[in-house]
Amino acid sequence: MSNQNNNAFQMIADVDGDLKDLLNMNVPQSVPILAVRNLVLFPGVVSPILIGRDSSKKLVQKAEKTGQVIGIVCQRDPDVDFPLQEDLYETGVYGKVMKQLTLPNGNLTTIIQALGRFRLEKIVKTTPYLEGIVEQLEDIEPEKKDREWKTAVDDLRNMVNQYISVSEDIPDEATFAVKNISNNVMALNFVCSNMPFPVKEKMALLEMEHVKERLFSVMKILNREINLQNLKADIRNKTREDIDEQQRNYFLQQQIKNLQAEMGNGESTPEKRELLRKAEGKKWPYEVSKVFYKEADKLDNLNPQSPDFNVQLNYLQTFVSLPWGEYTQDDLNLKRAQKILDQDHYGMEKVKERILEYMAVLALRGDLKSPIICLYGPPGVGKTSLGKSIASAMKRKYVRMSLGGLHDEAEIRGHRRTYIGAMPGRIIKSIQKAGSSNPVFILDEIDKVTQMTHNGDPASALLEVLDPEQNNAFHDNYLDVDYDLSKVLFIATANNLSTIPRPLLDRMEVIEVSGYITEEKYEIAKRHLIPRELENTGLKGGVRSQESGARSLKPTFNKAAIEMIIERYTRESGVRQLEKQIDKALRKIAFKRQMEADQTTPNPSYSGGETNRYQKITPTEIEDLLGKPPFYRDIYQGNDYAGVVTGLAWTSVGGEILFIETSLSKGKGAKLTLTGNLGDVMKESAILALEYVKAHAEKLNIDYRIFDNWNIHIHVPEGATPKDGPSAGITIATSIASALTQRKVRKNTAMTGEITLRGKVLPVGGIKEKILAAKRAGITDIVMCRENEKDINEIPDVYLKGVTFHYVENVQDVWDFALTNEIVEHPLDFTIPEENEKENNKKN
Repeated sequence: MSNQNNNAFQMIADVDGDLKDLLNMNVPQSVPILAVRNLVLFPGVVSPILIGRDSSKKLVQKAEKTGQVIGIVCQRDPDVDFPLQEDLYETGVYGKVMKQLTLPNGNLTTIIQALGRFRLEKIVKTTPYLEGIVEQLEDIEPEKKDREWKTAVDDLRNMVNQYISVSEDIPDEATFAVKNISNNVMALNFVCSNMPFPVKEKMALLEMEHVKERLFSVMKILNREINLQNLKADIRNKTREDIDEQQRNYFLQQQIKNLQAEMGNGESTPEKRELLRKAEGKKWPYEVSKVFYKEADKLDNLNPQSPDFNVQLNYLQTFVSLPWGEYTQDDLNLKRAQKILDQDHYGMEKVKERILEYMAVLALRGDLKSPIICLYGPPGVGKTSLGKSIASAMKRKYVRMSLGGLHDEAEIRGHRRTYIGAMPGRIIKSIQKAGSSNPVFILDEIDKVTQMTHNGDPASALLEVLDPEQNNAFHDNYLDVDYDLSKVLFIATANNLSTIPRPLLDRMEVIEVSGYITEEKYEIAKRHLIPRELENTGLKGGVRSQESGARSLKPTFNKAAIEMIIERYTRESGVRQLEKQIDKALRKIAFKRQMEADQTTPNPSYSGGETNRYQKITPTEIEDLLGKPPFYRDIYQGNDYAGVVTGLAWTSVGGEILFIETSLSKGKGAKLTLTGNLGDVMKESAILALEYVKAHAEKLNIDYRIFDNWNIHIHVPEGATPKDGPSAGITIATSIASALTQRKVRKNTAMTGEITLRGKVLPVGGIKEKILAAKRAGITDIVMCRENEKDINEIPDVYLKGVTFHYVENVQDVWDFALTNEIVEHPLDFTIPEENEKENNKKN
């Protein structure tokens, strides 16, 4: 390129004096057209052109022989081999073929000097080469005395030199060519033609007829290109510095390794070698492996005596201690699993059924995401201990995490390693402790998790753990890699669902574990609690006397004794207090027996005597061991009084019977008094019942004037105990009807059901507990809504024995069954005095 520019400079110097004549010479209107690729020539510039097309070769060969002027036009698209008029720019330059050179490879190079500009009007001929009609264009040059023009040209020369100095594409020799061109217009055209600008920008410069405008435009382009070249240079320098720094670090690392080898540490410390040995057998994903080995290499750069070394070592030890991809083999024998679950826990049929369903599907599919189960129920019913039984049934590892009072999100997700004393979260710690990636994981007391605090939101952090769609990539902040929890069987426990955030509750399958009834508690005590407490108190094999060697017999509880403890010494849904009372009784027995054994004198014929006093424990011994019972159960009180009706209620500790009492007193009437610590719902039920009775007084043969002369008082005994709910609706209505008619209520009858203002009876809950409470109280007939019949069908027959159910649809059905035609002794006299009747007539 330098030879080309030097030759051009020589030719430009020769014609410098006659430039104006050269640019404005007379030419014919029709000229041959030479189409060139990526080349824009400006007037006065000499440039070599590589000729490739056959038609172009013919054109330049003829032009050299004849001295004919040709037209040189740049193509719009350089990939077009046979361009037509639409493929060419409109503006071009005249040219004169000065010389042809044949290169060693056979290619033809032509040296052409550009002359004046023209506009291509039309292509009139395409063979043997292009020929077109053109219109000559003149350049408007500035005046010779224009100082701005001269100053701008000098500035252009400096900018060109600056550009050449920072550009690697143009040789430094081009600087001499620019300096030695004395003609300012020629220097401008030389720069426009030879600088590596885009073709579109060069064509825009060529189309300008004012030379001064062309000068300022090219200076803008040059300024942009200089800034771009400077930016490239800065980038190269920075890159070179980074490479130099990397090479320096590499050599230093090699020196450190050599020093360690001389000191006897080989290529790494003993701790790192141990970590790498443990890592060989890990089944972790590629991404985790990549992170581990990258972090392990950092140990080589740390002094073993520095604190950072221990921090890094603890992090890597956490990595290799986790059971990546390690799973225990599930035992999916359903009969064996059901046997274990039944042995460990009595009842809980819904929970056992769900676990067995999961095992059955797992056995069929071979691979299944574990369900997220939430066991919801009162304390002491065995929710937590059930997790151990499930783990034992499936032969999985068991871990438990208590969430009660958890207030720091980092307890779930872990701390970032930037903190001093950082450690993984309790989820990862528990998996590490379990030693497998598919344990049974108990999240105990999930309803006690603290929500939003200044330490984050632990409840929201649990969303990722308990979402089957997310927990296959659980992210612990300490590990900073994903861990798969999708095979973990999470079982959460809760006492109150209302405190669990709705998004968290939505991710779990909630199974209610209701409280135990007396019959179930009896079975649990007989099968589990008493044998365990006999073992704990040392009474399983009796007590041996130190003097005589005689051994007392193992104590046994009869059914009445166990039921007495359940009903009169405990008041709970679960069995925790029951276990404590049994333990207390057995400790007393152990104490008494041991005292007797220590006082016994040696006697070979001694058979135990007083030592066997508590061999068979009955209710009498229970009261002696545990003291006076603090609780009692209500029993049916008969039907001798009008207005007293037995209702059924559900409580958190089981079913109860309650008595609705209605009394009447003379007064001005229209006054209803409610007592017994009643809630708003129960008060509304009483108002509904009274209004219904008033509206249907004729069906009960009640004189409507009674309501104007008698006050009604409804009371529910045990006023210290809060009572609420709609299930006493039909009981209150029957109580009011009985009081106003003075008719007896059918003996041994209890009822439960909500009423509407129209008298329709609605279904209620807690049916199982209510039925058992009625049986304990001696009730034989129970009245309830017909829609509750489906609940009765789900209860085992053993709990229904001895009770007859009467299904009703409205209050009239209740009265037809429950109210007898027998009037109580000493009924109230509802005769209205004449003066009261007259006063009522006046009001009316």
